[in-house]
Amino acid sequence: MTTVHIVGAGLSGLAAAVRLVERGRRVAIYDQADHAGGRCRSYHDSVLDRRIDNGNHLLLSANTAARGFLAVVGAGDSLTGPRRAAFPFVDLAGGMRWEVTFADGPLLGRLPLPPRGIPDVTLAQFMGAWRLRRAGPDATVAGTLDTGSALYRRFWEPLAVAALNTECAQAAARLLWPVVAETVLRGGRYCRPLVARDGLSESFVDPALAWLRARGAGLHLGWRLRGLTFAGERVAALDFAGDRQVAVDGAVVLALPPASAGRVLPGLDPPLETRAIVNGHFRVAAPLPRLPYDSPLIGVLGGTAEWIFLRRDVVSVTVSAADRLAEDEEPAIADRMWRDIRRAIDIDCGNELPVYRVVKEKRATFAHTPSSVRRRPKAQTRWTNLMLAGDWTDTGLPATIEGAIRSGNAAADLLQLGNSTR
Repeated sequence: MTTVHIVGAGLSGLAAAVRLVERGRRVAIYDQADHAGGRCRSYHDSVLDRRIDNGNHLLLSANTAARGFLAVVGAGDSLTGPRRAAFPFVDLAGGMRWEVTFADGPLLGRLPLPPRGIPDVTLAQFMGAWRLRRAGPDATVAGTLDTGSALYRRFWEPLAVAALNTECAQAAARLLWPVVAETVLRGGRYCRPLVARDGLSESFVDPALAWLRARGAGLHLGWRLRGLTFAGERVAALDFAGDRQVAVDGAVVLALPPASAGRVLPGLDPPLETRAIVNGHFRVAAPLPRLPYDSPLIGVLGGTAEWIFLRRDVVSVTVSAADRLAEDEEPAIADRMWRDIRRAIDIDCGNELPVYRVVKEKRATFAHTPSSVRRRPKAQTRWTNLMLAGDWTDTGLPATIEGAIRSGNAAADLLQLGNSTR
């Protein structure tokens, strides 16, 4: 049996490996880091003395690829969330609070039911979402939706920035449409918020590695791909740093970040413009409050914080499209975030800033601009035994956990259809 060599042990690479092994293939996985998972991982922070995620990630019940991946590796029960689709919000500038909820539609299986509970929103404002479906390749979110409406300020804009990690004036409207179509327009059964109960590694990485190892998959950490050797229309060998070369008798899935993939693959012109995400983690002494509907997070408008996540005695803040914020000093960022936390949720910790950790991901995702979206490559390459995977490839979705796993699945499916891997 030939081997499929997967370069990159992030979620896209792990998803490809799981899909291939599930179908009886032999795989070997390589990554230059000393850990698997890429951006989707957990670690023990020495300052907080707690295990935290590299970044906060929210999933939705509509994320069928992510949930299917977890089910296969035995971690299907590792996500947690409220029983119904509900998202509390607070507007720090206006002093308003509301909960966005969704009925379990869609009505008659076709007609979408609008989100409920958003102040000053009309059905006509909600129906404007259909403009996203007709948006052209150069259209932006802000140029497509009614930016003066309450629905835009209190729902579409927070959703778009979180999903696309790009400011709405520059974010591609076409890429927001599949998010809306797969979740909001389908009703509450598809909009329930889900987070990793214990950590991203405990949900997505550790169970997958254990599942793969139990089935004979090879894992090689600390292996940096230096280049590829080609023979005609095929990849013949993988050249790793340290003069290590691996002959390819089967196929290759290149599941690297875009810059790394562009460095080793001739002719690839991937999206290289990026946007930052800034996360702040705070360990508190007092018990954390219960948010409405037992939600694990609350959306924040009118402050620095955009989303606040609660997990046991750690409160975490996520700010997307945060290039400017990432340039500030960490103490200043922490102070602003903590002030927002104190105003958004009821934590009796006094006025002193608690122990914290600020994590700046300056190149968290590619910028979801129209020009970058056009540069997303397909999974299939001109080499018969080489496929691409990664949330930056043309998945039809933004760079999310769901998009990463779908990309790995797509690469594996294409290899299974090809004769070069038999």
